[in-house]
Amino acid sequence: MTRLNVAQVKDLTNQGGMSFSGGAITANGTLSVTNLVINGSVSGSSGYIIPSQSGQAGKYLYTNGSSISWTAGGGGGGAPISMSVYNSGSTWNKPSGCRRIWVKCTAGGGGGSGYGESGAAGAHTETFVDVANINSISVSVGGAGGGTNYNGRGGNGGTSSFGNYCSSGGGQGANRNQQHDGALGGNPSQGSVRIYGGSSQGHRNPPGLGHGGCSFWGGASPTSHRQQQWAQRHRTHAAFGAGGSSAKNSERGGDGRQGIVVVYEFN
Repeated sequence: MTRLNVAQVKDLTNQGGMSFSGGAITANGTLSVTNLVINGSVSGSSGYIIPSQSGQAGKYLYTNGSSISWTAGGGGGGAPISMSVYNSGSTWNKPSGCRRIWVKCTAGGGGGSGYGESGAAGAHTETFVDVANINSISVSVGGAGGGTNYNGRGGNGGTSSFGNYCSSGGGQGANRNQQHDGALGGNPSQGSVRIYGGSSQGHRNPPGLGHGGCSFWGGASPTSHRQQQWAQRHRTHAAFGAGGSSAKNSERGGDGRQGIVVVYEFN
């Protein structure tokens, strides 16, 4: 048997070739193969090498544009992995595995008065945010504007916001623009989707039949021709961000409904 021991094999230009050392073979240049059979592991620092699969059952490959890693699955079909709901000011903290969020931000509704004069709804905004490099974002939720007796000015709803990504203005209270006129819905100022809050009704007869402005989430509290302070007594039956409905005659109108911020979290 003949054996040839060499440290290197080079091409005719003396540039490329292969080196042999300690049982390892190193290609000095581009190595082209037609069929490659690997009976072991593949390692190195190349961005084309898949990270170790050990302990990664049920996960998916993710790239940030420069490297790849394993990440938890989100249930398939683009479904969110979790959801956060805020009815008051707080801080959103990124859950494990979350890389992108869908934010819905609704402001508070204005308060109603009497004789059909009702409050307007808060504005609504939405946007997507890439949070791969963000850990927390401040959350503000607008409160409800208070109702008032006939001829009074209902309280304005408060502003809701999500960091610098979404901002929704509160709805006006009854009579805030001019006596007996309908109130204007809140103004949306930040977000990819911007929706004005529903405006409200002004003075009308028969008394007590003025619904507050509708918000993105739905309608206002009920009105009544006979029941006393019906809108105020059932103000929590209104959708988030809706305006306060009016009371009958000169009674106190209903409060608006507070705003809400909803965050859908995706991987």
